Formats: sequence, C-alpha cells, structure tokens
Amino acid sequence: MTRTRREFLLALGAAGATAAIGRPARAQGQDARMTMSGPMDESRYRPVRLPDRTGASAMTADARDALEHRIHCQCGCTLDIYTCRTTDFTCPVSPAMHADVLRLIAGGYTGDEILHAFAAVYGERVLMAPWASGFNWAGYLTPFVVLGGAAVGVAVLIGRWRRAALAGAASPAAGPPDAPMATDATPDEWARLDAALRHDDP
Repeated sequence: MTRTRREFLLALGAAGATAAIGRPARAQGQDARMTMSGPMDESRYRPVRLPDRTGASAMTADARDALEHRIHCQCGCTLDIYTCRTTDFTCPVSPAMHADVLRLIAGGYTGDEILHAFAAVYGERVLMAPWASGFNWAGYLTPFVVLGGAAVGVAVLIGRWRRAALAGAASPAAGPPDAPMATDATPDEWARLDAALRHDDP
C-alpha cells in the first residue's frame, strides 16, 4: 500500500517523538547508577555474616557512627559507609553495609571484631585507613621519623651557629695597626728588647 507524503511525514514525526520521550528515561536510569564521585558498582556488595553471640552489644549510636566512618563504602565512591548513606541517597550499597554493621553489633561483636569481619570479606581495601600493625607501621612512623630527624638537624645547626656567634663576641677586638701586641714576655725580656731597639737607632 502506498502512503501519501502527508502520512509519511506524520509517521516520521511520531517516531521522532517516541525516541525523544525514551531518551530522558534512559538517561535518568543511567544517572541513578552514578555515585557522587563516579559510576556505581552494585555488584561489589558482599554480605558480612558472623554467628550471633549470647548477649547484645552495648555499642552506642555515636560509637556505631564512628565505626562506620572507618569502613569504606564499596559502591565505587571514595566515602565511608556513614557519609555515603547519609549524603548519597541513590546508593544501595552503603545501606546494605550499614545493615551488616547493625546485625553484627546486635550479634554481640565489638568494633574491632566488626572491622576484621569486613576485612575478611572485602580485604583491607574496605578500611578507610590500614591496620597500624606489621609493615603498615612503617607508613605510620616514617613521617614522624623524618620530622624528628629534621628537627634534630635544625637544632644542631642552631647550636653551632650560636656557639660560633658567642665565640666571635668573646674574642678581643682588633686594635689599630700601631697598637702594641699583647705578649707573654717577662720584664727582663722587655728590657733587653728595649735596649736592642735603642742600640739600633741611629
């Protein structure tokens, strides 16, 4: 069946409108998979589970929030769990990790035990700062060692400059060129020198 020119133009306009309507929906879906600092990877979430202990943990809300500041959200951002879940409401990973923290706290585990549990599942990359043990101590101590050595070196230099300045101030000032020089000669030696000088005078 042949179409008139008008029918062809109407069909072309309808197809363009459908494509224009579909584009924002896809773009919106793409934006929903973005974190504030980059693409989100929901597949990075891994459940952290430990068997419950008898008795509930006495961890306060402030201690729990401080603990979550030490755990790196795995959605692909650079934030900790607490910051990510309270600022990026499109992230599905930080709430899931937060739920794991709550479950472990309710199971009777301490903050350090929870950190070790997360590190056992994700590796040490899940920690906002590495453990201060083993080889990692070098990373913690090196800046302090360098600063301490620099401070000692500066103190030694200042001490040397100060001693040199005091020595220069204590030394006798040079007199005029014709001023007599201080010597350790005895009076007898001075007399012989005076007689020799008079003998040499014309």
